[in-house]
Amino acid sequence: MFFLPYNPEDRFLRTFPMPDPHTQTMQCMEVWGGNQPADSGVIMPGLDAWVYSRPHGDATGGGDVHYVSSCATGRITRLLVADVSGHGAAVSETAGKLRSLMRRYVNYIDQTRFVRALNDEFIALAQEQRFATAVAATFFGPTHSLALCNAGHPPPLFYEARTGTWQVLEQARSPSSGDPSNMPLGILDMTQYEQFALRLREGDMVLCYTDALIEAKDKKGEWLGTPGLLEIVRGIDVSEPGEFIKRLLAAIAAIRPGNLEDDDVTALLFRHNGLVPRISFFKKAMAPLRVLAAAFGSLRPGAGPAPWPEMSLANLAGAKAKPVSGKVGK
Repeated sequence: MFFLPYNPEDRFLRTFPMPDPHTQTMQCMEVWGGNQPADSGVIMPGLDAWVYSRPHGDATGGGDVHYVSSCATGRITRLLVADVSGHGAAVSETAGKLRSLMRRYVNYIDQTRFVRALNDEFIALAQEQRFATAVAATFFGPTHSLALCNAGHPPPLFYEARTGTWQVLEQARSPSSGDPSNMPLGILDMTQYEQFALRLREGDMVLCYTDALIEAKDKKGEWLGTPGLLEIVRGIDVSEPGEFIKRLLAAIAAIRPGNLEDDDVTALLFRHNGLVPRISFFKKAMAPLRVLAAAFGSLRPGAGPAPWPEMSLANLAGAKAKPVSGKVGK
C-alpha cells in the first residue's frame, strides 16, 4: 500500500475525510509504493489517488511497479507506473532502485532529469536483459499542471469533468526526424522521451494501468487494445471514483473467462480534488531543514541519495512554473 502526505492541521484538508481511519501518514520527501499487492486510496492537496495492484499468482511481488512521492512542501506530487520485465527477487531489487530515484528527484518540479535517470538505470541493467515500460507524471499544485512522459507504456486515459468524456491521453506527434523516441526504458542509450503538460480542472481524472488491461480479450477472443478499454471505461460510473478501478476490473473479467489472470495487474487512478496547497511560512522555513536532514541521512551506509531541490526559480522562490513540453534525452 502507499499513502500520501496528510497533516490534520492543514485547514484546507479538514473537511475531506481520509478513506480509512487507520490510514498511515507519509512524512515529507518519503516515497511509498513498490511491486507488492496494493488496494488503497488517499486524499492530498490537489489530488486524490487510488491504486490497485495484484502480482500474478498472488505472489508477494510482481513485475508491475507503482510509486508516489511528495516534495518537502507538498506542492510537487510525482506518480510512476512501470512494467518491469521479469518476476521475483530480481524485479524487487529493480523496484528498490526505482524508489531510490524517486527519492533523489522528489523535490524537482521538472521531471526531465528523473526520466533520464530512469533510462540510465535500465541501460546499466541491459546485460541482465532487464527493461521496462513506464508512465511518469508530475503534478505541480500551485498551477494545477500535470506533466506526462510515456516510455513505451500503454497510454493513460483522461476524464474531462467539464464535458463528462473519456479520451486517450497522448501527445500529438510531429513528423519524425528519424531518431528513436519514447522507447521502453533500457533499450537505447540515446532514446529521447517526449513529455507534454496539461492543466487539470477540479474533477478531471487520469487512469494509468499496465498491459494486462489491454491484453485482456473481448468476446471474440481478440485483445481489447486501447480502443476496447476506452469503450469499457466510458461505461463505468465516475460518481464514486474510489470504486472505479474495482468496477473496471470486474467488467473486464466478466467479458471472457481468464481475463486478467495470466499477468500482473496494476491500475492507478488520480483525480484533481480542487484543493490548492497553501504553504505556511513555517512550512516554507522548515523545508530547507528537512532537505538538509535528509542529505545528512544519505551519508549512512546503504542510505539512498540525497533529495536535493531543483535549482530553479519556480522551485526555490515559489514562482509559477510554466507547463513543460519537449524532449527528454541526450
